[in-house]
Amino acid sequence: MKTAELRQKFLQFFESKGHQIVRSSSLVPHDDPTLLFTNAGMNQFKDVFLGFDKRPYNRATTAQKCVRAGGKHNDLENVGYTARHHTFFEMMGNFSFGDYFKHDAIKFAWEFLTSPEWLNLPKEKLLATVYAEDDEAYNIWLNEIGLPAEKIIRIGDNKGERYASDNFWQMGDTGPCGPCTEIFYDHGEHIWGGPPGSAEEDGDRFIEIWNNVFMQFNRDEAGNMNPLPKPSVDTGMGLERMAAVMQHVNSNYEIDLFENLLKAAARETGVAFSIDIPSLKVIADHIRACSFLIADGVMPSNEGRGYVLRRIIRRAVRHGYKLGQKNAFFYKLVPDLVKEMGDAYPELKEKQTQIMEALRGEEARFGETLEKGMGLFNQVWRGMQFLKLESLLPVDGVGEPLKLKTADGIEFTVASRQNADQKMIVVRKQEAGRLNESESFGLAQVLEKSETAPEDRPFAEALEAYVNENIANSKMILSGEHIFKLYDTYGFPYDLTADMARELGIELDEEGFNREMEAQRARARAAQNFKADTQLAYEGQDTEFTGYIERQTEAKILALYKGSEPVEELAEGDSGAVVLDRTPFYAESGGQIGDVGYIFAGGNRFEVRDTQKIKAAVYGQFGIVVSGRLKVGDSITAEIDNDIRNANMRNHSATHLMHQALRDVLGSHVEQKGSLVTAEVTRFDISHPQAVSAEEIAEVERRVNAAILANVEVKAALMSMEDAQKTGAMMLFGEKYGDEVRVLQMGDFSTELCGGTHVSRTGDIGLFKIISEGGIAAGIRRIEAITGLNALKWAQGQERLVRDIIGEVKAQTEKDVLAKIQANAAQSKALEKELAKAKAELAVHAGAKLLDSARDLGAAKLVVAQIDAEAGALRDIVTDLAGRSDNAVILLAAVNDGKASLCAGVSKPLTAKVKAGDLVKFVAEQIGGKGGGRPDLAQAGGTEVDKLPEALDSVADWVSGKLA
Repeated sequence: MKTAELRQKFLQFFESKGHQIVRSSSLVPHDDPTLLFTNAGMNQFKDVFLGFDKRPYNRATTAQKCVRAGGKHNDLENVGYTARHHTFFEMMGNFSFGDYFKHDAIKFAWEFLTSPEWLNLPKEKLLATVYAEDDEAYNIWLNEIGLPAEKIIRIGDNKGERYASDNFWQMGDTGPCGPCTEIFYDHGEHIWGGPPGSAEEDGDRFIEIWNNVFMQFNRDEAGNMNPLPKPSVDTGMGLERMAAVMQHVNSNYEIDLFENLLKAAARETGVAFSIDIPSLKVIADHIRACSFLIADGVMPSNEGRGYVLRRIIRRAVRHGYKLGQKNAFFYKLVPDLVKEMGDAYPELKEKQTQIMEALRGEEARFGETLEKGMGLFNQVWRGMQFLKLESLLPVDGVGEPLKLKTADGIEFTVASRQNADQKMIVVRKQEAGRLNESESFGLAQVLEKSETAPEDRPFAEALEAYVNENIANSKMILSGEHIFKLYDTYGFPYDLTADMARELGIELDEEGFNREMEAQRARARAAQNFKADTQLAYEGQDTEFTGYIERQTEAKILALYKGSEPVEELAEGDSGAVVLDRTPFYAESGGQIGDVGYIFAGGNRFEVRDTQKIKAAVYGQFGIVVSGRLKVGDSITAEIDNDIRNANMRNHSATHLMHQALRDVLGSHVEQKGSLVTAEVTRFDISHPQAVSAEEIAEVERRVNAAILANVEVKAALMSMEDAQKTGAMMLFGEKYGDEVRVLQMGDFSTELCGGTHVSRTGDIGLFKIISEGGIAAGIRRIEAITGLNALKWAQGQERLVRDIIGEVKAQTEKDVLAKIQANAAQSKALEKELAKAKAELAVHAGAKLLDSARDLGAAKLVVAQIDAEAGALRDIVTDLAGRSDNAVILLAAVNDGKASLCAGVSKPLTAKVKAGDLVKFVAEQIGGKGGGRPDLAQAGGTEVDKLPEALDSVADWVSGKLA
């Protein structure tokens, strides 16, 4: 049975049992700050189980997208090395919200698994576990299902404390909890492992395929288990695991879905397909997680969910590099994934282009540093091997030599011998019971086999294998400093370095890495200014917000704070926070900043400089007492600054119109990724893979201003979430919505959920103008716009600028300005060209004198010098010098803007022995660069300018060696 068919059968079965098929929720749980990603089928129903939400159905079934990478639930490091670990997986589930309980849950599971109409699994292959004290579930299995007693295993408290058990589920230390019963499939005696609860339970023979969680109790703070009035059921069946069972394979990576993705990974990395290559499994797994995350709005970044995505992408790219693929390849797997899963998850089809662009961009960024980072890692690894090899080798003639064997079975002994300033390897083959004459080669040649003679390579390979085995068994540690440099300089996440280290048997100095990270964070904290902490201890009544309908309110002071401490009064000059029972002040939320204004108590006055939420429904007015004093219990008048509020409303309403216009112009993939609405500007971050063109910006401006000119009424209405969704209202990033939501509608132009303050009619916004657009992260663009009087002020400033330019370029009218600027630019370019030509001629003339001081190497005249010249002039100088002699070798360097430029030239009669490309590469590698070219002319560059003099000094010996 194919994976897609299995998914559909599960949903159809439970639909036939009265369950509502509910679409998978997003991988980004916007309404649950405790979760990094959706990691279980019950996540979207959490509030239903807790009683905070009610659905129009009491039975549901889902195929839920899940990610376990980062945070508490993290399977990333195991992916590729085990049969069943994934970053992305699908969890099939059926749920009862106070409807059926244990009897039906167990019967449904058994019917679906064993009925000939559905999966028809052999009953003798199945066994069940129950919580040791759950006699009810045990008896259902025994007496109603007919499962033999020996196939029902009681699992007690096996995790160190009461109710801490594999078969007892708890949402937290308090709250809903209850026993669970799991169903296991027996793969057969040919697979190692024992049943659950046995010493061999970690083997792969018995695999959990189903878990019924019975939410039966509410655990209070005293630890008492109080029966829930409406017990519920939460079931999970891993789709990939069940597909492996149905397709008679032992690994999830052998199912049809993964087989096709593995073949695609092999195709794009250029290796022969094999199920036994861990790197192919990593790539096939990671393309699913990355694509689904991007489809759900996550983009690669350096924090939060975006950083987890970046880690997964870079891990996949590194495994491609390990297989020999040095070019971008990962994004090319997206069409293969869409083919496999696009029908079940249409968002993959809809956002295929966006997913590919985001992946390609991240691959390109990492590709810029991947090779250098791998170089550093390999350099450290070679150092470890070198030290270990030195420690393992006995001195020749002292003690017993090592006895090893090549891959072809040739026995040999090995020891070390000091030869001048170099340690040598002494190898003696053993044949026909006697030792032959010894062969020697350098210690480094064991590790750099490219420098080893072909006849010595089998011995070097055998010795390296011996060294690596000893490293794996001796717990050699990669320093925290090196791990941090890979992270900070080359973009290697910690777990990517850990992945590489594990392959070589190296351990990581995690503590040292954390010290380096904390030092970096301390430096960052020292360079930042943070906003006042608004997390104040408050247990009083909620605040009634009146700011939608009034700008001034009579109210009473409920609490006062000085710093973070509650006080009874604030005196003149004191900074603090005021909590009121009613307030017109809007608290910062949904991107709109908090209101400012004043609080009056008779002649006493408090200046409100910011308004923040202390709790979800408690508003704190932050500021300073400018005259008199305030006391808890005072009756006051709260009055906002109308000019600033009006400007905030214009910008916030314009943001809604701009959001819709951007989606209309750029495409439906555009999603809000952040916003900031102030009186001065609206800043809006969107998901979009490339820069927004000038033409697109102009069209967005045209559409927004057209909506403003239409002067339609802005309507706000409270309604249920279900009714709001029927209106087609967009839900905004970062907002948390309750059962009742506020829908804001601007005619046919925009409908969104929003709790902010807005204009009464779109015409109140005035002129709208986008003033900037740019990238802030991979696939994220930031747009800034202004409205009303701010837009007028900006337009007047542009007009003044144009007048100043007209005067500066001496144009007659505005129409002549461009022609004048173009003429001046052309003239400037011509002068620069003449100047460069003159400089080059002077440099060539000065360079010609260098031949007079050339070093005579017998077969060649060597010119090595650092000169004062532009990078582009070096080539002309070297070409001129090489042409003046039949036996010249030239290497010239110049430093400009902190970077070194190199150019090498060799007279053609000498290129058989000395090649300019090899010479320039030799020098460039010493100064942190690379380059190459023809045998007679080559160029390069480098960034480590301080190493240039030493590099130039090394040229003579290198050239002499080539001429010898």
